[in-house]
Amino acid sequence: MKAYVVGGAVRDELLGLPVADRDWVVVGATPEDMAAEGFRPVGKDFPVFLHPATREEYALARTERKSGRGYKGFTVHAAPDVTLEDDLRRRDLTINAMARAEDGTLVDPFGGAHDLKAGILRHVGDAFSEDPVRILRVARFAARFDFRVAEETAALMRGMVEAGQVEDLVPERVWQELARGLGESHPQRMLEVLESCGALARIIPELRAEASLRAALSRAALAAASLAVRFTVLSAGLEEAELRAVSERLRVPNEVRELALTYCRCRELLRRAVAAPPAELLETLKRADALRRPERFAELLTAARIVDPGAAEAARRLERALAAAQQIDAAAIAGGAASPAEIPGRLDRAREAAIEAALR
Repeated sequence: MKAYVVGGAVRDELLGLPVADRDWVVVGATPEDMAAEGFRPVGKDFPVFLHPATREEYALARTERKSGRGYKGFTVHAAPDVTLEDDLRRRDLTINAMARAEDGTLVDPFGGAHDLKAGILRHVGDAFSEDPVRILRVARFAARFDFRVAEETAALMRGMVEAGQVEDLVPERVWQELARGLGESHPQRMLEVLESCGALARIIPELRAEASLRAALSRAALAAASLAVRFTVLSAGLEEAELRAVSERLRVPNEVRELALTYCRCRELLRRAVAAPPAELLETLKRADALRRPERFAELLTAARIVDPGAAEAARRLERALAAAQQIDAAAIAGGAASPAEIPGRLDRAREAAIEAALR
C-alpha cells in the first residue's frame, strides 16, 4: 500500500504557490485495509477516506468508464490492481495529473511539469471528452493562471460543444465553475476560452466576449471586487429581461443577482448622475434603495466605476448625495406632518434641499 499526493497540491507546489489542501491517492489497498489503518470512509460515489490524524482525504486509486450522459454518467472501478498511472490518466489536464511520492519523487507520466513551465493547458487523453464539465474547468484554469489552451485541446473542446455535450451540464455546476472563474485573477480569459470553443453561446447566449467587457473584468480583478460586483460587470450590458433569464437559467444566488438587477434598473440614472439635479439624484438613491442598504449601494458604485472608469465623478456626486440625504431626520419630519400622506413629499423636499446644499 503506497500513498501519493496528487493533483492541485503538486501543481501549486511546482508553481511556488501556497498549498492549502492536499489530496492523496492510495495504490494497492482495499477499503478494509484503509479501515484497519484507522481511516474513516466518507465517499459516496467512490472510496474516499479521512486520515485519522490529519483529516486529509485519501482516495483509492480508480478508473472511470463512461456509462451515461452528463458529468455523473460514469462507472467507477477502485481495486488494488489499479496503478497510479491508471488513476492519473483519468484526470483532465496534464498539469493536474502529477503526483508526489512520500519520499519526494515526482511522478509525471503525461508531461505536466513541462506544460506548467510553458503555460499550456493540455488534456491528458481522449477520456477528457467524456465529461463536459472539463470545458468549464479549462476556462477556469485559464482565468487562474492566464495559460493558453493547447491547439489539440481547443479542437477537442469545440468538437464536444458541436456534439451538444454542453447541454448535459446542470445549472448548479455551470454556476459553480463560472463563479470560481469570475473570482480568479484573469476572469476575462475564462470568457475568451468559452467563446473560442463555442461554449459561451450555449451557456450564456446573451453575452459576447467583447474587448470592452474583457477589459472591465480585468479591472474588476485588479480591484479585488466581490463576486456580486464581478457578475454585475459581466452582465452590465444586458437588458433586465435578459439578465433575469440568465440568472434563472444558471440559478445565480439571490445576493449576487440582486446587485446586477439593481445596476440594470439604475444604469441610465447612474450615467446621468454627473450632471443630474438633486431631484434626480434622490430618485437614483431611492431606486437603488441606497438609504436602506448603503453597503450594497457602495458595491453598485464600485461596479459602475469598473464598467465605465469615466463614471468616477458621477459616483462621487452620488456618494455626497447619499451622505447628505442620510443627515435628514425622518422621524422629526414625520412628527411635524399634518397627516401621513404629507410625509413622503416633505421628506423628499428636505432631502433634495440637503443634497443641493452639499453639492454647491
